[in-house]
Amino acid sequence: MLKSLYIEGNTPFHRLSVRVKLITLAAASVVLFFVSSLAVLVPIFIACLCLYMTLGLPWREAFSRIGWIAFAVLVLALATWFFNGLHEALVVTFRIMVLVFFAAAITATTTISAFMDEITVMLQPLERLGLVRAADVGLALGLVLRFVPEILDRYDNIREAHRARGLPIRPLTLFVPLIILTLKDADTIAMAIDARGFRRQ
Repeated sequence: MLKSLYIEGNTPFHRLSVRVKLITLAAASVVLFFVSSLAVLVPIFIACLCLYMTLGLPWREAFSRIGWIAFAVLVLALATWFFNGLHEALVVTFRIMVLVFFAAAITATTTISAFMDEITVMLQPLERLGLVRAADVGLALGLVLRFVPEILDRYDNIREAHRARGLPIRPLTLFVPLIILTLKDADTIAMAIDARGFRRQ
């Protein structure tokens, strides 16, 4: 099984408050979409890339974590270039990749329990209004962060099993067993959560 997304370290970003990280990410998500100047976006992108690469991750692992997202951004950029021109494609690419690298840096420097605790605290005002159940949202986020690496690892195992048996690697033969196994795990986890009374409210 893959190790956790969290990477132990003592960098300044590791020591930064979880709340500050999340608020900064939320603010950047809003502010950056009002910025269309490459002279502003490119330096911010470089800063976020450098931040991400100085957290103690090996280069291969660092880029494998964002590989699928980067591929999706590339497809989006090519479509934007075709319909709206090169400048707009570059703007969209740098906007999204800034957020991708910053979010990846947050997940690499924050434990799952810290995420869950902070999200639960931050959602308390909405819970008082009856809009959400803060503990449930925190638990859901924790489960996502916990099992994303395992799902990716399982995907690699299924692909390697196909290669070992000489079977052609097709999306259908990869994703169907992956989805089935993931749903089975989800049922098991749901039963474990209910058995322990985490959702008794």
